[in-house]
Amino acid sequence: MSSRLNPYLGFRDNAREAMDFYQGVFGGEITRTTYGEFNASEDPAEQDKIMHSELTTTSGFSLMASDTPNGMELPTSSSVTVSISGDDEAELTGYWDKLLDGGTAVMPLSKAPWGDSFGMLTDKFGTSWMVNIAGASD
Repeated sequence: MSSRLNPYLGFRDNAREAMDFYQGVFGGEITRTTYGEFNASEDPAEQDKIMHSELTTTSGFSLMASDTPNGMELPTSSSVTVSISGDDEAELTGYWDKLLDGGTAVMPLSKAPWGDSFGMLTDKFGTSWMVNIAGASD
């Protein structure tokens, strides 16, 4: 098997809702397991929390996420921005529009100095995204 690198998002307790939202954005199939399914937490309030979730799309995207148990701190020492790029303007603009629902445009999707269309946003779950749509080649 070859290696791959993919985003793994951490949430306090809304990974299920976030992944359902991302499935609405990107399509694809979600697999998920809870802490309760693996007896990974003795806290009854955490039984339905997501221990691991993965969204796999027909475009080849893989996005993973989990909830953070109450006894663990959410990491704050670094940040990650998920970047999506390509040349299918309709597809990428559609992702942008759906991700922006309930979120905030940090830099509106518009023509960039390098000739592509580029934008940055923070979605309603606090995840940062960059979208880059390749410009027409000369």
